Amino acid sequence: MKVSVIIPALNEAGGIRECIRSVQEQEGDPEIIVVDGGSTDGTIGIAGGMARVLSSDPGRAVQMNWGAQNCRGEVLLFLHGDCQLPADALRLLAEALENPEVIGGTFTLSFDSPKFLLRFLSFFTRFRWRYFHYGDQGIFVRRSIFGKMEGFKEIPLMEDVDFLRRLHWMGRLAVIKRPVLTSSRRFLKTGIVRQQILNTLLVILFLLGVKPETLHRWYKRTDCRSCPSLFNPSPDGS
Repeated sequence: MKVSVIIPALNEAGGIRECIRSVQEQEGDPEIIVVDGGSTDGTIGIAGGMARVLSSDPGRAVQMNWGAQNCRGEVLLFLHGDCQLPADALRLLAEALENPEVIGGTFTLSFDSPKFLLRFLSFFTRFRWRYFHYGDQGIFVRRSIFGKMEGFKEIPLMEDVDFLRRLHWMGRLAVIKRPVLTSSRRFLKTGIVRQQILNTLLVILFLLGVKPETLHRWYKRTDCRSCPSLFNPSPDGS
């Protein structure tokens, strides 16, 4: 089956080459589409020499939907621009989809840092509970199912949580026990514990019904620098 790998990107010049190369090295001649949301660094130039590049309005959900509308694959794999597929990823994906009951799923996760806390966090992605799985693990889905779902909801945050929750309602999902390698830059910049607490809180608030637009405004405004004392216990907020 033909697989289209759709990579939303925004200012990912530092990692987009390795991301695309990890797809090029797969079996099966996958279609590779990078959907750029308005990069101002060298992302487009790098990607343009390695893959088909589309442009769209910014927003990961918007970019992924646009890529899905302009691809040819029977299976869609959404891969973040700072992530890399494991070897044999598409072979394992095809094996998972040989079961007609499986409509999609994710890989597991590892970080590009050896820090123990990050390895501890990534360990939980091996389990099937739906809230251990997010977009940076690579989400794959049969195109027919993606169409029935009308794609990602074009919200500014939590599009992956929403999509995987709806996908779970549609049928059986697979967890491929090979990790996608993802960037640890946000965790290392913010602090691993602080970032994980923030991530968990955002998911909980989303599931409780807080609008993604509200969560996004708060997330951008704080950027973990001026968060409540739960995240910044020191008096100066550092």
